[in-house]
Parts: sequence; structure tokens; C-alpha cells
Amino acid sequence: MSNKSIGEMISSLRKEKGMTQNDLAEKMNVTDKAVSKWERNLSCPDINSIPKLAEILGTSVEDLLNAQVKKQTNKIDDIVNISLIGVGLAMGICIIVSSILNQMDTNNAVIMLGIGMSCLAIYLLKNKDNK
Repeated sequence: MSNKSIGEMISSLRKEKGMTQNDLAEKMNVTDKAVSKWERNLSCPDINSIPKLAEILGTSVEDLLNAQVKKQTNKIDDIVNISLIGVGLAMGICIIVSSILNQMDTNNAVIMLGIGMSCLAIYLLKNKDNK
């Protein structure tokens, strides 16, 4: 379950226990709408209720919290990767367009090329183990 978000984890563990969202909600003293939001990752259970939730679902507090941290880390990595590629691509397009229009001197072109290449190199180095 290490690649699941806390919501996905709650949903799968609840289903393994044969509980409905309403069953879990009653045991947690919340509404079934709250459980639905947890499972869709629209909100998270209150920090004080995590131990009770873990007990009901037959898992550990650490597993629930680690699922959330891993999912957030994956989202941050995705944003960083997109940004690095985007900056590299933008610099390349800017250099090409400016060169065609004769609006850029060589020094600025080299600087922009360096920025773009650096972003792409960082992206490749950062993700070399993910291949």
C-alpha cells in the first residue's frame, strides 16, 4: 500500500473489512460525507482521530500518515519536473523566436541557453534513477 494516498488506503482497508462509508462514519462519529471526502482526498481526517481510524481499519498510525506524506511528495516532484521541463522549453523557444526576429544579442542568447540547458540537466539528473 506504499504508493497509495491516505484516501485510497482508507477506502481499500474499509472495503477489506466489509464496511460501507456509513459504517465507518458511525464508528468514527463523523458523517458519511466526511468519509467520502477522505477517500477522494478532498480532506483528511482530524489528526486526533487518526489513532482511532487506524484501529478500526486494522492498520498503524504510521502507515496512514506515511501514505499521506508519500502522496504529497509525489505531487511536489511532479510540479518540480514540469517546471524544469517548462523553463528549458521556454528558453529554447525564446531563443529561436528572438533569433528569427533578430531581437537578441549573442550574450543574452548564451545566457538563456545556459538556463534552459541547466534546467533540463537538473531534470535528467533528478530522474535518472526512475528509468
